[in-house]
Amino acid sequence: MSEVVGAFLVPHDPIMFHAPEGAGKEISARIWGAFDECADRMSRLRPTAVIIVGADHYLNFGTDCLPQYLIATGDIDGPLDVLPSLKREVMQGHQALATHIANHGHENGFDWAVARAFTVDHAVAIPDRLIVAKVRKLNPDLGTIPVYIASGVDPYIGMKRCIALGEEIRKAVECAPGSERVVVVGSGGLSHWIGLPQMGKVNELFDRQIMEYACSGNLNAMAALTDDYILTNGGNGGMEVRQWAVAMGAMAGARGEVIEYAPVPEWVTGVGFVELFSRG
Repeated sequence: MSEVVGAFLVPHDPIMFHAPEGAGKEISARIWGAFDECADRMSRLRPTAVIIVGADHYLNFGTDCLPQYLIATGDIDGPLDVLPSLKREVMQGHQALATHIANHGHENGFDWAVARAFTVDHAVAIPDRLIVAKVRKLNPDLGTIPVYIASGVDPYIGMKRCIALGEEIRKAVECAPGSERVVVVGSGGLSHWIGLPQMGKVNELFDRQIMEYACSGNLNAMAALTDDYILTNGGNGGMEVRQWAVAMGAMAGARGEVIEYAPVPEWVTGVGFVELFSRG
């Protein structure tokens, strides 16, 4: 039987790659180390596939097409936005499972947009390179499945739909052939204001509120977050808590643990890591 065996909620801050010690040596080391800790924890789950839920940064999709949610079912590479020490490379996918998830959704009221060839941006590439690639050393067949949701620019996907999408992913996995062990990664957040006068501001109260919802499995509280509330308290970058909501939806009933957190104005964001534990 295939199952979702765990989930992680992690940042994808590209500024880390431009200024690796920009948060100061102690905090920077903690944050880089948190990616290693996630890799160690993920390896213990023995995954066969990792679904990374990223944000539309207006890099992959422009004014001509803004899908609410998309899954990559074919060849993948990235990142599109090359960063220092994060060069564009071919990525190992899991085409069979990705196609199954898309087909299952189409049969159950979730009209996935599908990419049969796709170049991810840093939202997927960072957790793939810093976490999944390390786990892949233990399991060379481990595949990454990129999922993108509309959280970077409006019209945003609704919070309730994010949770429902996560639940649909879980249902699709549970009826997948074989014995897949799937980990879902919600990549993004927390509070940050991008390209706005408040850029560099971090709202630790908002960040800890979202992490508390994740750790307590409070899907109702996540669903109740309005766009106005998030934009006011978490900034336009805070809309990426939607990726966390998808991962939480895939792990309904789960509880979590904060692995690391720091408000890092030097990296213009609140940087948080949470592991969600399987209901079993």
